[in-house]
Amino acid sequence: MRIRFWGTRGSLAKPGPDTVRYGGNTSCIEVRAADGTVIVLDCGTGAHDLGQALLAPGERPRRGHLLISHTHWDHIQGFPFFGPLFVPDTEWDVYAPRGLSHSLEATLAGQMQYAYFPITLGQMGATIRYHDIDEGTFEAGGVRVIARYMNHPAVTLGYRLEADGVVLVYATDHEPHSPHQLAAPIHHEDQRHVDFLAGADLVVHDAQYTEAEYPAKMTWGHSPATQAVDFAVAARARMLALFHHDPDRDDDGVDRLVEVCRARARKAGSPLDIFAAAEGQMIDLEPAEGAAGTSPAPARAPASTPAASYRPATILIADDEVYIVELLTETLGPGGFRLLCAYDGKSALAIAQSEYPDLVLLDWTMPGLDGLDVCRALRASDDPRLNAVPVLLVTAHGTAEETAVGFDAGVTDYIVKPFKSTHVRSRVESWLMRRRGV
Repeated sequence: MRIRFWGTRGSLAKPGPDTVRYGGNTSCIEVRAADGTVIVLDCGTGAHDLGQALLAPGERPRRGHLLISHTHWDHIQGFPFFGPLFVPDTEWDVYAPRGLSHSLEATLAGQMQYAYFPITLGQMGATIRYHDIDEGTFEAGGVRVIARYMNHPAVTLGYRLEADGVVLVYATDHEPHSPHQLAAPIHHEDQRHVDFLAGADLVVHDAQYTEAEYPAKMTWGHSPATQAVDFAVAARARMLALFHHDPDRDDDGVDRLVEVCRARARKAGSPLDIFAAAEGQMIDLEPAEGAAGTSPAPARAPASTPAASYRPATILIADDEVYIVELLTETLGPGGFRLLCAYDGKSALAIAQSEYPDLVLLDWTMPGLDGLDVCRALRASDDPRLNAVPVLLVTAHGTAEETAVGFDAGVTDYIVKPFKSTHVRSRVESWLMRRRGV
């Protein structure tokens, strides 16, 4: 498997004299399998140069696969400038996480409206098939792809690519679920992330912040580079490419970050090979001796049924602070959800038992029954509509020990106060997708 980086910057393209070595273009990676399968990971501004390379004589693949992590601008701005999409008699399959409102095709068409761009989506010459997907497994040519949700203020997927006896994991725009790194007891979702990276030959991971920068950037949806190291070490990966470089970080700053990360891996006694992804860099992945090159567990195939065919999800919001209920209602209201509200634990449990919500947002500390009491009661029910409902605990409690207590009570995930509205909506949407099994 051959990998080439065409865009490594995060958030905003930043070309200039201070970003010459690592590059200023936003996310875009080319992957070639031994059987000729062409996969493009994200379509940031780096996609323009990749497109020109694919149009060169002797190249021009007749079919390709474009895997978009999410539709924030820095990951789709290159789409209208990706030359192969304008070539007739070629075919491209484009994948991105399913949203609860707009389809992938509608979102990409939106940035190509007349007010923003002179050519519409329909004027591209290639045959383009759009796939709105959730977590699962699918085949892209000769490559097995496993999609897994990331933690970001938009529904985002990471991709695990398996072919030719090697594994590449692309995990950008991801933030640790726990602020306590991988301290025991580990957050369920952080362990799930480690499992996603397990045994990878190369992990391309979000590493936008330093440890010092991260406290002021929490809930922005990106990782401190040292946490990316911890994830990769725990997963026993062979190589780690620090990716999604902060637009304010110059080349020398990236160099310093690499040294900090290498020192962290050495301290952990890990042989992990760490480097910073650079535009133009090419890597040929070959199987390590004795490597299986397979995923830790099979996953179900992503469905392609339009989200509009499903009824609006019912969400129960329970918090004794009225302003928190109002904030969550304002956050989730535009999503078309059916929202139910309660201001104490006893009322929350009664509403859940009568209305069977698709997801519950519970405050930890409420009069009468607290959030953990309500969660325990739901998990003790014989009705799968209650005992399996996702419960997101909204709390100011944040220690690793307190987190463990919540998980023991059956909590699905945490939303720690103070929180960003975008972060709440992304977390809610991803859990609803898993719950519905679409």
